[in-house]
Amino acid sequence: MQTSFKTVESAALNLSVAERAKLAEHLIASLDEDSEIEEVWAAEVDRRIAEVEAGTVQMIPAAEAIASARAALK
Repeated sequence: MQTSFKTVESAALNLSVAERAKLAEHLIASLDEDSEIEEVWAAEVDRRIAEVEAGTVQMIPAAEAIASARAALK
């Protein structure tokens, strides 16, 4: 049986705000044609978080990083 857009929309609008946000995130992600890239970026984010938490990388204050990037662009 085919579910109509209106039926799905109505059901979605009855979800909590958090559930609707999660559903929207999943729907938008489903539009992405290259989920492999997303998986690679997620792994990179996890790796970088682990490095920060382990203290194996030197943290740079945001203001300093921005100033350095601006200087490099000049």
